[in-house]
Amino acid sequence: MSMLIVLAIIVGLVLFAVGIYNKLVSLRNRYKNAFAQIDVQLNRRYDLIPNLVETAKGYMKHEKETLEAVINARNGAVSANQSVAANPDDPDAMKKLNAAEGQLAGALGRLFALSEAYPDLKANQTMEQLMEELATTENKISFARQAYNDAVMQYNTYREQVPNNFIANPFGFQEAELFEVEEPEARKRVDVKFD
Repeated sequence: MSMLIVLAIIVGLVLFAVGIYNKLVSLRNRYKNAFAQIDVQLNRRYDLIPNLVETAKGYMKHEKETLEAVINARNGAVSANQSVAANPDDPDAMKKLNAAEGQLAGALGRLFALSEAYPDLKANQTMEQLMEELATTENKISFARQAYNDAVMQYNTYREQVPNNFIANPFGFQEAELFEVEEPEARKRVDVKFD
């Protein structure tokens, strides 16, 4: 009789551990899928940027440095994105993507600021359409990034809880990295002057 009770306890513990393992797999797959949604939007943005630069090139002949910086930042972001898309579990790849996206945001910000000095460029219909598409894509990226970060937070919280961490650690469920783009312009102090 006592052997039956011990066996029932062991079977119960195994089933409990399998349940935790399966939940970890489900949560990991959820954040990987969420990153796939970001990947779609990032690739759409990466495809728009060369068209934007080509359109601006005709008007901004003296701004070659800025245009090259945008293309270089875009290429760096594409490369970093491909690394993360290949393995969303890699926290170093995600950190590189965060940094590359921050550089791209800064380069695009400089391009947009410079475009203000060129009224013909601002009035160009192609440029206007590209800017609109880019803005729409940025909104989609923001929503997809929020969904991804929510999925990562849920996964990380679950894997860190006791007794889940006793299953997560030995089976290689490592902490997932959030997708947070550092935008230096967003951290700058805003000076308000009243004349």
